[in-house]
Amino acid sequence: MQAANLLIEASDLQRFYGNHVAVDNVNLELKAGEVLGLLGPNGAGKSTILQMLSGTLAPHAGTIIINGIDLKERPTEARRHIGYLPETPPLYKDMTIREYLNYCGRLHGLKAKQLKTSVESAIDDCQLGELQKRLIGNLSKGYQQRTGIAQAILHRPPLIILDEPTVGLDPLQLEQIRNLVRELGKSHGIILSTHILQEVDAVCERVQIINKGKTVLNESLDSLRQRDQSLEDFFNKELAAKAETKHA
Repeated sequence: MQAANLLIEASDLQRFYGNHVAVDNVNLELKAGEVLGLLGPNGAGKSTILQMLSGTLAPHAGTIIINGIDLKERPTEARRHIGYLPETPPLYKDMTIREYLNYCGRLHGLKAKQLKTSVESAIDDCQLGELQKRLIGNLSKGYQQRTGIAQAILHRPPLIILDEPTVGLDPLQLEQIRNLVRELGKSHGIILSTHILQEVDAVCERVQIINKGKTVLNESLDSLRQRDQSLEDFFNKELAAKAETKHA
């Protein structure tokens, strides 16, 4: 993989909380047009990694290059290339969808015609047109997630980071969000964090499994299938190893 094609180059990332090592020398790469599944059990360090990649949490060690820009040296410029949906979407529930997206667009520095065009495009991409005048607080969980994704793609960043975007959704809402991620993956690089195996199989081309803050697998799904190795078996083996270590 050529460095020039990479949207993310993260090397030797470390993050501590007191004496606890949350992320331990993790490397991560993502290229344009790729959907990477960041898979791991709850507490594995996934959200901490995404917070570092998005610039909302500083690593204690390591480097992060976003589309050729050092996140530490030029944070404002690097963040313009990132759309980020945290696990709890940053929604203002007393605003309508359109009001909220206009507000987010102004925060991104979009003005006049560009703002209008970007809001219309995000509403269309996330299929929010019929609900755009509804208060966000009155929307279902699925449509609130769609609104969160709309704010992440509003400024047309090449990189989209989604932290557990389908948690708490019913089966229909879940499939709708997966379809949206598939569509976005055609024109963006996407990191999708999840602890659900089926999520990775449904929308990702490559998986990076994190356990106890470390990378334990980083491979394309096609490569796993060619080796007749089940992602589920590998993941369950890692969980079993974690449980044995905990009770040793």
